[in-house]
Amino acid sequence: MTDLLRVTHVTKEYSMGGETFRALDNVSLSIQKGEFAAIMGPSGSGKSTLMHIIGCLDHPTKGDVFIENRNTVGTTDTELASIRNKHIGFVFQQFNLLRRTSALSNVELPLVYANIPMQKRKTLARAMLEKVGLGEKTGNHPSQLSGGQQQRVAIARALVNEPSIILADEPTGNLDSKSGKDIMDILHSLYKEGKTIVIVTHDEEVAHNAKRIIKIIDGTIVSDSASKKIRL
Repeated sequence: MTDLLRVTHVTKEYSMGGETFRALDNVSLSIQKGEFAAIMGPSGSGKSTLMHIIGCLDHPTKGDVFIENRNTVGTTDTELASIRNKHIGFVFQQFNLLRRTSALSNVELPLVYANIPMQKRKTLARAMLEKVGLGEKTGNHPSQLSGGQQQRVAIARALVNEPSIILADEPTGNLDSKSGKDIMDILHSLYKEGKTIVIVTHDEEVAHNAKRIIKIIDGTIVSDSASKKIRL
């Protein structure tokens, strides 16, 4: 397998009240194509900061971040947005769906930014909603969907541009246990199809759905190993 993502000696610092806070401290890791990894740590550990940097939502203070061998450090915000739209599909804890827009239109959004023609957008978005079991809910607004269904829409949106990597930040955090299991089943199925998936979580049970667990505490990676609970 080849490195899809490579983070080398990344440090992230914030200035707060005249003091400097170091959220990440000399972090290095790589994610290979077709891998299912979890970045796990308690609140304040730096895991979300790392996800934002991996996902091109933020720049590191020091270090380099390569996505498919392209260094994203030093790029403009416009270039970063283009890299995000082309290479990364996001699934967030809060779903981040447009409330007054149908499931179909929500899934279409990345294709709008990519200037895909309308008819093709709709065809691709419908196919992705079918893939996550919501083929009959294309016209429903988020308020007409359960939390689990909303997260399925978010996964369909993350997939529709055929990104290089799917980043899921606490994907089950707002769901009941059954809906959470359903979402992890979908992510696991995508992994078996060959998708590259990174989940960020504080929940050990969720982390063990992945094949590899990267533990981070106080901005530093403290362990990086295969999951002890192998899921076939």
